[in-house]
Amino acid sequence: MSAHKITSEIFTENDKNSEELSNGSTVTQFIFKCPSYMMKPKSNIIAIKYDQDDDLDIDRNIENILYIEHNVSTELQMVGLQVWRGALLLADYILSNPDLFKGKIIMELGSGVGLTSIVASFLAKEIICTDINLGEILNLIKRNFIRNISYVKCKFHIEELNFLNLKWSQSLEEKINVTDIIIAADVIYDDVITDGFVTTLDKILKKKDSKIAYIALEKRYVFTVANMDTVAPMYEEFLRCIRRRNPNWNIEYVKIDFPRFFKYDRVKHMILMKIENNDK
Repeated sequence: MSAHKITSEIFTENDKNSEELSNGSTVTQFIFKCPSYMMKPKSNIIAIKYDQDDDLDIDRNIENILYIEHNVSTELQMVGLQVWRGALLLADYILSNPDLFKGKIIMELGSGVGLTSIVASFLAKEIICTDINLGEILNLIKRNFIRNISYVKCKFHIEELNFLNLKWSQSLEEKINVTDIIIAADVIYDDVITDGFVTTLDKILKKKDSKIAYIALEKRYVFTVANMDTVAPMYEEFLRCIRRRNPNWNIEYVKIDFPRFFKYDRVKHMILMKIENNDK
């Protein structure tokens, strides 16, 4: 009996230009609106512009394209090979807040296909992509960076990191030590992985240099007979893991009303957390 396959909503919400590859994966065009600071300036000065409502100005007439290789459907343990809404929400936040990310060393946990890391590379000093190397995902991330190299404005590194193994390589330890910002999207989908993610993030945030984490996820609701109610079990498990591990975190829920650059359904159940360690 074949395993149950899961498909991201991204590919039912909008028409996308996709091409199937001989290896069974797909390359999809992700169109995004170009923020004014990405436009080629007439001088060496890049001006960040705001509209009359003091919102970041987006040039509505200019669109760019990311070419992302991914799978359209996978088994649960391989969902990192797909693109999910949280990655696009976090990408939007990065593009909406260039001052927060410009010139920073950024590490993504559970990078998946690398879309959010590629967007962060527009602004960062250095990007470190991490994931467990199932399904040759690390090679896939590298291919996606190469496909979009014209946008990449910084050094990038790809390292294996398993949430269930806290014995890190020396190379990974060194990169974690110099990281300024941690980002992660759509990594909350399994009880064991969620607990490992909380433990991993807590260890990283306890490093002596102060770090900030931005975590994007979607509260996925299901009806359960046990509760006779509609609940978001994985989001609730994430909160339980935080309470159980008792990290000294300061958690701020970021409003998700910032500009939308990518085309997707920004549903009200999406969440963006800013997390810092209070031990500092």
